[in-house]
Amino acid sequence: MTMPTDSRQLWVRLFLPFAAGYFLSYLYRTANAVIGPVLARDLGLGDNALGLLTSTYFLAFGAAQMPLGMLLDRFGPRRVEASLLLVAAGGATVFAMSDSLAGLAVGRALIGLGVSACLMASFKAFSQWFPPERLASMTGWIMASGGLGALAAAKPLELALGITGWREIVLTLAATTLLVAAALWWFVPDKPIAEKGAGLAEQLSGVKQIFVSRHFWRYAPLAFWLTGGFMAVQGLWATRWMSVIEHMDRTAIAARLTWISAAMLTGFLFMGFFATKLVHRGVKLENVYLGAMLAAIVGLASLTFFPTFAGDLLWPLLGACFSLSNIAYSLVAQAFPPALSGRANTALNLLAFAGAFGLQWGFGVLVDLLQSGGWTAEVAYRAAFLTLLLGQIVAFGWLTASRKSG
Repeated sequence: MTMPTDSRQLWVRLFLPFAAGYFLSYLYRTANAVIGPVLARDLGLGDNALGLLTSTYFLAFGAAQMPLGMLLDRFGPRRVEASLLLVAAGGATVFAMSDSLAGLAVGRALIGLGVSACLMASFKAFSQWFPPERLASMTGWIMASGGLGALAAAKPLELALGITGWREIVLTLAATTLLVAAALWWFVPDKPIAEKGAGLAEQLSGVKQIFVSRHFWRYAPLAFWLTGGFMAVQGLWATRWMSVIEHMDRTAIAARLTWISAAMLTGFLFMGFFATKLVHRGVKLENVYLGAMLAAIVGLASLTFFPTFAGDLLWPLLGACFSLSNIAYSLVAQAFPPALSGRANTALNLLAFAGAFGLQWGFGVLVDLLQSGGWTAEVAYRAAFLTLLLGQIVAFGWLTASRKSG
C-alpha cells in the first residue's frame, strides 16, 4: 500500500473502510433482534434455543479476541481484518442456506469470528496513525458507524423483511462483506509494525502483563456486566421484553429499536465531536464514563421495577450510556505501551463478549427454567433483568472502590 500524501487522504483511506467493516459487524450483531422472531416461528425455537443460536456470534467473537490481539500487533490491522471478513461472508452464506438449528448456529458463529477484528483493528490502526489526544474522538467516529449499523438492523431491516425473505437479506450481507474486505485489502495503507519479529513467547508475555494488571481488572467486571449485558439485551432480549412485558407488536418494537440505535449513535457522535475537546479542557474521561455507567444502572433499575413506565425514554437512555461505555477501551489502553495496544483492547473486548454470550444464553436458560417451574413469562423476564441489574451494581461498586484505593 502506498503512503497517503495528506491528512485528508489518510482519513478517507484509513477511516472509511474500517467504518464500513464495523457497520457490518454491528448490523450482523443486532440483526437477530428483528430476524429472531421470524426464525423462531419458522423453526419452532424456544427461548433457550433462540438465545443459544443468537449468542454463538458472541462465543466465537469472544474466543477470537486474545489471538486477534497478537495477530493485530504482529501482522497489522489491514491484513487481519480483510482476511477475517472472508470468513464472515462464508458464515453469512452458511446461515442463509441452513434449515436446521445446528446449521444456523455454525453460520452465526462463523459470522462472529469473521467480524471479530472490525472494531479492534480500527483501534489498532488509529493508534498507529494518529496522536494520542485524537484517539478518543476517532473511537467515537468509528463507534458511530456501528451505531448506523444498529439503526439499519432495526426499522430498515423490519421493512426489508416485508419485501423479501431473511435468507435473501443475509445473502446480500454476505456479498457486501466481500466488497468491504476487498476495500480494506486494496486501499488501507500499512504502517511498519514494531513487533513484527516478536516470537510467540514474547507475545504471550505481553498478554500476561495485561491480565495481571490491577488497572485492567478495575474495568473488566463492568465490561462483562454492562457492556456485554447491553449487547446481550439489545441483540435479542429487548425484543422479547417489549413483546412479553409491554405487549408491543413487531412494528412498534422495530420503531423503539430504531430509537435505541439513534441514541447510541448520538452518544458515539458526542465522543467524536467532543472527547478531544473535553480532554484539552481538563475534563477527565473517566468521570464521563462513571457518570454514564451510573445512569445506565438507574435506567435498567427503572425498567425492571416499572416495566411499563417511560420505556420510550429509558431504552434510548440505555443505548446512549452503552455508547459511552466504550470510553473504557481508551482508559484501559492508556496504561500500557503502544506495542500492547492491540492486546489491551482485545483483552477488554474478551470480557465484554464473554458477558454478551453468557448473559444472552443465560437469559434464555433462566427464563425457560423459571417458566417450567410455574412462573409466568412476565415474572421470569423480570427476574432475568433483575439478575443483570445486580451484576451491574456489584461491578460498578468494584470499580469505584478500586479507584479510591488505587
